Amino acid sequence: QVQLAESGGGLVQAGGSLRLSCTGSGRTITSDNMAWFRQPPGKEREFVAGIRWRGDTTDYADSVKGRFTISRDNAKNTLYLQMNSLKPDDTAVYYCASAGTAYYTRVKTMRHEYNYWGQGTQVTVSS
Repeated sequence: QVQLAESGGGLVQAGGSLRLSCTGSGRTITSDNMAWFRQPPGKEREFVAGIRWRGDTTDYADSVKGRFTISRDNAKNTLYLQMNSLKPDDTAVYYCASAGTAYYTRVKTMRHEYNYWGQGTQVTVSS
């Protein structure tokens, strides 16, 4: 079983950048289908970005396309989310998640498709 731990959240002004990290322990996550979700205050958890299996395909929510980049460093067993041009609407708790190592033809974007979750890291963007 894998444990996921997010870090890198914080308070940033609009237009700024942050890089979130998600480190796996218990086993390697280098072949996992991984994603970032976020939960804004008072709202449902939503898909932000995902990377398929061995990293050959990525997908993004329309609201973050062109601003966020998901990537992984296999040597460090870590998933990243580089967030640029941040907006107040990006304020949320950000979670990383794994859908395991099965082969899928596309990036999974639904919350119920992911069965391992981190505890989340708070990102607050001030205007």
